Amino acid sequence: MPLAWLHGEIKTPPMSLYARLEAGHLLRRLQRGELLSMPVSRPMPAIGARCHELRVADADVTWRVFYRIDPDAILILEVLKKKTVTTPNAVLQACRRRLAEYDRIR
Repeated sequence: MPLAWLHGEIKTPPMSLYARLEAGHLLRRLQRGELLSMPVSRPMPAIGARCHELRVADADVTWRVFYRIDPDAILILEVLKKKTVTTPNAVLQACRRRLAEYDRIR
């Protein structure tokens, strides 16, 4: 299943080589149809149905990759450094807006 990048990127820098490789490994598992769970992924119903958050540990930060599993693709909604316990509301709104636009033009 292909990846469709609506926003964000995974590259070194700013990610360490280890974090970039780990993110790639997790995304490949998703592409093969594997459903991931805690501690590497959790559902994100605040964004929408079939939406999840990958958790990628790095040296001094944890990266988050927000995604939605569609029948024909894995949609990447956002990639960011997680600095707070809760996901900022602005990030949730941006992800919902990207999905609405994607669904509208699709």
